[in-house]
Amino acid sequence: MNMLTALFFALLKICFLPLTSGTVVMDFNHIERCKDSLYMGTPPRGIIESRLKKICQRYADKPRFVTLYDPLKRIPVYSAYTFKKTEGDRRVDYPWMYEPQLAEIDGNGNMLPFPTGYLHMKFEDSQAVLDDYSDVVLYERGHLNPDQHQSTPHDRAATYTLTNVVPEIREFNIGPWREYEERIRVRLNNFCRGTAYIVTGVTTRGNMIRRNNQDRVAIPEDIWSAYCCTEYDRNAPHDVRIRFPSYAAMAKNAKEGNSVHEMSVQELEILLKNSMDVDQNLQIFYDNCISPSPLPLYLQHTI
Repeated sequence: MNMLTALFFALLKICFLPLTSGTVVMDFNHIERCKDSLYMGTPPRGIIESRLKKICQRYADKPRFVTLYDPLKRIPVYSAYTFKKTEGDRRVDYPWMYEPQLAEIDGNGNMLPFPTGYLHMKFEDSQAVLDDYSDVVLYERGHLNPDQHQSTPHDRAATYTLTNVVPEIREFNIGPWREYEERIRVRLNNFCRGTAYIVTGVTTRGNMIRRNNQDRVAIPEDIWSAYCCTEYDRNAPHDVRIRFPSYAAMAKNAKEGNSVHEMSVQELEILLKNSMDVDQNLQIFYDNCISPSPLPLYLQHTI
């Protein structure tokens, strides 16, 4: 084989390498299986994304979920994931991780555990670091994709990246919001027969956690969440059935007045149009998570 032929085959091999190394992507479809975390492979529509980063959250060489991240506020706008049936037990021995690709640090596309010492200063401009949460008393690291909605050790470990957490008031995090996450876990465990897709996000009003006299991490005003499951138990009790194929919730990230209000996804979208940087085409789930009905049209109103 002469040199020209060898060069040709080398270039050909490069052209057909799978795109799996970068986790900050232009589009969630750019990485195989990344879009599997999204209903119909489609992210929420209508969010103004000019400065935001799309993260395909990879752990142990496999995409686990996706996050739309704001590197200026250093928090996720939302995380989207598929719910895995689980007993709901919580694990606390996973290491906290960061996203090397946000800082353009070379890597293989996987999230990595925080290094010891001061090495985190290399990437603290682009994302939150552990020091941002170390001296705050009021707030805890609140997951958007919670570990108790995942089942395998790797899927659970992947939720422990700071690009998947926001500062939540402690009383809210361990009280109303944890109770809501558990309620959804039980509901989807018992009545969702197919895949359930969940998107959980935040609104902000400009409040920030400060460190060394600098604004560091945005504090959410509200936490919201929505799920979509088109294959569900149509013999479920009526008060459950009306919460399918999709339903949503919103709550204040506050010490008091923090009750979680459940509502339709369309009601949530109306609220978000007034509190997020979105346009009037906001749609969390493709085609509003319309469930294909097995019944003829004249009977559909009875289910």
